[in-house]
Amino acid sequence: MLASGRGSNLQALIAARDAGQLPVDFVLVGSDKAGAGALDLARDAGIPTFTLNPKDFPSRQAYDFELFRRLDASGADMLVLAGFMRIIDGEALKPWVGRMVNIHPSLLPKYRGLHTHRRALEAGDAEHGASVHYVTAELDGGPVIAQARIAIQPGDDEHALAQRLLAHEHQLLPAVLRLVAAQRLALLPPDGVALDGRALAAPLQLRNGELVD
Repeated sequence: MLASGRGSNLQALIAARDAGQLPVDFVLVGSDKAGAGALDLARDAGIPTFTLNPKDFPSRQAYDFELFRRLDASGADMLVLAGFMRIIDGEALKPWVGRMVNIHPSLLPKYRGLHTHRRALEAGDAEHGASVHYVTAELDGGPVIAQARIAIQPGDDEHALAQRLLAHEHQLLPAVLRLVAAQRLALLPPDGVALDGRALAAPLQLRNGELVD
């Protein structure tokens, strides 16, 4: 996993693993921020960590190639981006396409990039949500695997909306990774997702902690 912040999604994944609900091994957690809370969570769980400072590299591409060199060396089969606040070079990530997912706090294709809660509120949307998608060179533009939806309530502000959504993110990401671990999901180039060998017509939806078609 790569994360830039507190690591609440990592914490949810570790909790799911420890509860016997997620049959995966975490082999490495990396960050571009030495003070990221995700690194502390990983260390407490006995997961190896590393920090790579972008300021130590002459270009974004140089940074990203070193980042993926370290990930390759870990032997990881899958990479999860959870709050990793960097745009990754398309050439660097190319070998990982199909083995790399990101969780993004909007109902993609709406609101790629930053400030998604604010933008949903400003647009007067009736609902908001989170998406897990395969990562491609297009920012937040890879095929969407699954989504969680919540109603926007009267009086919601950015903070309230973000906090309410976070609980659903913490169910959505483990649910997707359970399908990955069971080898039930696959990327269908250029922009599709397959479940059990069948192309999905629309993203899976989170219902009561489970994903439904």
